[in-house]
Order: sequence, then structure tokens, then C-alpha cells
Amino acid sequence: MEFVIIGGDAAGMSAASRAKRHQPELGVTVFEKTQDVSYSACGMPYNIADPDRSMEDLVVRRAQVFREKQGIDLHTGHTVTKIDPVRHKVSGTDDTGKAFEKAYDKLLIATGASAVVPDIPGKHLPGVFVLKNLEDGRKIKEWIAGASVKKAVIVGMGYIALEMTEALRARRIAVEMVKPRPVFLPWMAPELAQQVRKTVQDQGVLLHLGKSLTRIEAAAPGLRVLSQDGALETDMVLVAVGVAPNSRLAEEAGLELGPKGAVAVDDHLITSDPDILAAGDCADAFHIVTGKRVYIPLALRANRAGWAAADNVCGKETALPGIAGTAVFKVFDLEVARTGLNEKEARDAGFDPVSVTIRSRSRAHAHPGAATLWVHMVGDRGSGRLLGVQMVGREGAAHRIDAPAVALSARMTVADFYQCDLAYAPPFSPVWDPLLTAANQLLKVLS
Repeated sequence: MEFVIIGGDAAGMSAASRAKRHQPELGVTVFEKTQDVSYSACGMPYNIADPDRSMEDLVVRRAQVFREKQGIDLHTGHTVTKIDPVRHKVSGTDDTGKAFEKAYDKLLIATGASAVVPDIPGKHLPGVFVLKNLEDGRKIKEWIAGASVKKAVIVGMGYIALEMTEALRARRIAVEMVKPRPVFLPWMAPELAQQVRKTVQDQGVLLHLGKSLTRIEAAAPGLRVLSQDGALETDMVLVAVGVAPNSRLAEEAGLELGPKGAVAVDDHLITSDPDILAAGDCADAFHIVTGKRVYIPLALRANRAGWAAADNVCGKETALPGIAGTAVFKVFDLEVARTGLNEKEARDAGFDPVSVTIRSRSRAHAHPGAATLWVHMVGDRGSGRLLGVQMVGREGAAHRIDAPAVALSARMTVADFYQCDLAYAPPFSPVWDPLLTAANQLLKVLS
């Protein structure tokens, strides 16, 4: 059997490696359009923050290792341009322009996602960047060093934008952030979002909310970013407004698409064609709270889905229950975490949500070094079910979010979660953990 994989990052190489472990004799071919495979994309902002680190530190395993030690037929610099489901073949060109074609018995689409870039004049000028793959990171780092960057404008205020704000400030680069919508972190409870906003502004970052860009233009010695309200002079621009699934190949092959144009898959990662699977940031997933299809690209999901796809190709039936959308990121000295649904998402999904926001401490009252911890918890009025949690604090948020993530997977009610035996010691938590305090307050609203 020939197992062909399009895409050589998290999902693709996880699938290739696992398939070879299951069946060493299996023919596994991977086509990757870049020269990089198996690297820690999530580590790029932190690498950029350190001028002495090489971007190559983020490479987990080099292409040659996959070829020589695992027997994977890995082709870098090969772009697949067409999937032919009838003939069971993929075709494309390598980086020299030479055409190739490969037959498959089972195909995995693991093409990932691409950074969204608004269609504005000047988006291709030198000094305008996105940050999605390792080559993007290299280019940004080289530009900062070569252009002696003193100021940057970041378009967007999401996860990557905020992480890159910290990275650039660590290099003493002035940062201004711009977004067209008027609300900072609109998915977050207002009290928590305000803590993040204050932290960013306390670092000297200027926020321009509700400003739509009209163009980017060259302006010696750097760039000028224009909006309807004026202009910002800068040495570089980073566009970080989100990502979109790379699903064009799947769509042109006639496969069904899901939310936001992601490739629709079942819980076995199988697409609408039984011989084609999809995994990673190009594919959708089922939300464990709503049961509905969602597009939430996550690193753990990509790796896990790659493994599951390989299992199913090799005859080891594996189903994935879904995702909770659990995410955590760092903004200067703040930990920001979420899992499950916010109130709007819950209402849109048909629940009758109620919520509470509490302010607690990360450690016991008398223990030194405690930090304030904000917890926002959402439950369903009718069933009492726990629907989602958000947390912000200088310590204690990042790993605490795992407890409600597990509770969501177990479909716990708020009352069930309140009875969980969470760990206590003064250096780590009050006797009543902030999560339990929030659950107790939410129970009062639900009753």
C-alpha cells in the first residue's frame, strides 16, 4: 500500500512516523513545499526575542533523519498542485519547476494554514511580514538585524500579535498595534481583557483600536502605514490578523469543506472521500461542548490527529472525541488561558449561559509572592453544565486551565466540578482553589 502525505509539519510528519512504526514495510511518501519539516512554530516569537539564538534551534528533527532512520520518502521543495481522486494520484512541481506525479492508496492532506493578509496596497513591500513558518521567522530576524529596526507596527491584536509585541519590546523596539474592530480581545470577559490591555500599555505599547488600514507605502528610511485617521511611521510591519486553512487542493478535488473553509473530516479524520484523510490546521474538528464542527487550529490537535490518521490508515481504528479549544499564551508577565465557550459562543450554540467573574489569589493568603488571579466561568442555566473558563494572572493560570479542560471533556456540571479534589499547598493555591471559588459563585447564580 502507498500512503501519500501532503505537508511535512506537525500533522504530516506525525502521521508519517507513526505509520512507519506500525508498518515498517509501508510505502510512505511526504511532499513538503518548503525546506523545513518538524519544527516548533509556537516557539518563534520567543526565538525572535533573543538575537543570539538561531532560528534553527526550533528544528525538532531534520528531513534527512526521517529519510535515513525511518525510511520515509520525504520530498522537500515539492508543491502539490492537484489531487485526482478518480485516478488516485497527486501531481505538482518541485522548486526547480520539474513536474512530478505520485499514485496513492491512501492520502493524507496536512497542508496546514496560511496567515491572513488583508488585501491592501503595499502588503508585499520589503519590511512587511507575517509569522507562520520557519522561513517567516528567519526573514523577520534578519530584517531586525539588518535594518536596525527601532519601531514596528503590528496589524492585529490576537495571540501571535501579542506574543510578538513582547518579543519586539524585549529587543527594545517600539511597538504600535492597529486593528479595525473597536474591542480589545473581544472573545474574553471584559474584566480579564482589561488586565491584558493594561499590561500591554504599561510596557509602552500604543494601541489603535477601530482603525482600518488603507495602505502601506515606502517612506524613507522605512514604511508608512495609513488608516482613515492618519499615518504611522515605522521600520517594519507585522500582519497578524489570524490564519485560514489551506484547503484549496481539497476543494478543487471535490471534497466537502467545513467551518471557515476547512476540510471537513469525521472523528476518524476521513474526508468525504473514504481514501482521503485530513489532519492539522487545514481540517475542522468537533467541539466537545457543542458537538458541532469548528475550526480552531491547535498544535496538540495537529499532532494527535496525525497519529490518529496513521492509525486508521494502518488498520488500527482510532476515533478522536474532539476539542475544547483550550489555549494559553504569555503576554509579558501575564498568563492568559481559556477553554470551552464564552457566553456569546454558548448562546449561539443554543445554551442559556450564565457567568461569574472572580478575583482571587494564586497562593495562600499568608504565603509571600502571591499574585492576583482572575477567573471567568460560564455554565448552562438549564442543565447546570460547565461550558467554559477563562483565566488571567501573573502565575497560576497556564496549568490551572487544564482542570476545567478535563471537566469539559467529561461533560461535568458546575456542581460536579465544584466537588473535584484539587490539590492544595500554600505555595501553589489557597485552600479553596480559585477555580472552586468561581464554581461556588456560579452555583449560586445557577440555583
